[in-house]
Amino acid sequence: MNRWLNLLRPGDWLVVAVAALLVAAAFPLVWQGGIAEKAVVRRDGEVIAELDLSRKRTLEVAGAIGTTVIAVEPGRARVAADPGPRQYCVRQGWLKRPGEIAICAPSHISLQIAGRKKDFDSIAY
Repeated sequence: MNRWLNLLRPGDWLVVAVAALLVAAAFPLVWQGGIAEKAVVRRDGEVIAELDLSRKRTLEVAGAIGTTVIAVEPGRARVAADPGPRQYCVRQGWLKRPGEIAICAPSHISLQIAGRKKDFDSIAY
């Protein structure tokens, strides 16, 4: 391992250092979703509810194969229960950052965290 380190020149180390600084500087820019403000619940792509993330509540949504339960606590939301066979959206856990989403495909229900800034224009499934 030391053998190839001896081959690096001072200019090589400078390129590595500059690249590391660029990656460190770009990291905060990638996570600019803002502050989570609301949970958006959709059924078949239509918005059914926009839940404020400042207070605790539970919402039951009738889906294609049964009732999906959405739980909201201050600053986060999750799919608490879903009649889907694989429970992928339930296993997604608590969603906290804008842009995070849990999709219950068999039920045609999705839960997305939204902030002031949108990361993308639309969702399709």
